[in-house]
Amino acid sequence: MQRRHAIACIPALLLRPAAALNLTEADANAGIRAALERGAQAAVALLGRPDGFLGNPLVKIELPGHLRDVAKLLRATGQGGKLDELVTAMNRAAEAAVPAAKPLLVKAVRDMSVEDGLKILKGGDDSVTQFFAGKTREPLGREFLPIVTQATERVALADKYNAVAKKAAGLGLVRSEDASIQQYVTGRALDGLYRLIGEEEKKIRQDPLGTGSALLKKVFGV
Repeated sequence: MQRRHAIACIPALLLRPAAALNLTEADANAGIRAALERGAQAAVALLGRPDGFLGNPLVKIELPGHLRDVAKLLRATGQGGKLDELVTAMNRAAEAAVPAAKPLLVKAVRDMSVEDGLKILKGGDDSVTQFFAGKTREPLGREFLPIVTQATERVALADKYNAVAKKAAGLGLVRSEDASIQQYVTGRALDGLYRLIGEEEKKIRQDPLGTGSALLKKVFGV
C-alpha cells in the first residue's frame, strides 16, 4: 500500500518540486487532467472552424511529397486554380471532421491512468501528442474518414489525385497511406489536431494564471 501511494504521488513531485508537499495526489492528477481537457477543447475549437487548418501554417494540409512536383506541371498547364481548389477542399474537409473528435478526446482524458500522467510529465515535447494519438487515433480515423470523403468528393481533381498518387505509391514515391486523398487528409487532420492539443496544453502550463482556474494555478503555478 505504501509503494502504491509513493508511485501515485510522483506527479506532484514532478510538477513543482519546491512546493510539492502542498499538493495532494488528487490535486496533481486532477491538474493534469484539467490541463489536457482544456487543451483538447481549445484545439477542437480552433481547428473546427473555417480556416482552422487552411489559415494556420502549423497544421495546413499541403499535397504530399513528390505530388508537389506533379502539381508544378499542372500549374504550368493552367490548372493552378484547380490545384488551389483541391488544397482548399482538403483543409475544409479536415475542419469539418475535427468537431467529431471532442467526445473521444474528453473521454481519453477522464479515463487517464496515473501511469499515463507520468509518461506525459516525464516525456518530451510530444508526450501529449503521443498520449492522445495512442488512445484515439484509430477510432477517430474511422469517424473522420466518411466526413472527409464527403467533403473531398465535391472536387473533381480528387479522383485525379488518387490516380496519380496510386502510381506514385507503386514507385515508392508516396507512402501507401497517402495514395488515397481521403486517407491522406484524415491522417493529416489527426496529426494537426494532436499537435495543436500539445501546443495548447503547453500554453496552459506556461501561464496557469491566465486560465482563471484555481486548480491549474495551484498545480502548475510557480
